[in-house]
Amino acid sequence: MPRMRKKADLPVKTCATCGRPFTWRKSWARVWNEVRYCSDRCRAARRSGPSG
Repeated sequence: MPRMRKKADLPVKTCATCGRPFTWRKSWARVWNEVRYCSDRCRAARRSGPSG
């Protein structure tokens, strides 16, 4: 059985909208190179443009 990884050992990216760092998730394994946003909220905010 493979050994568990520590969260600190996972790859990290910076969100294109909010600028916060976010870590790799198993659900993003196949599309990690295309992931730009940390959440659905940031992705939706980016599409609608700057508010305010």
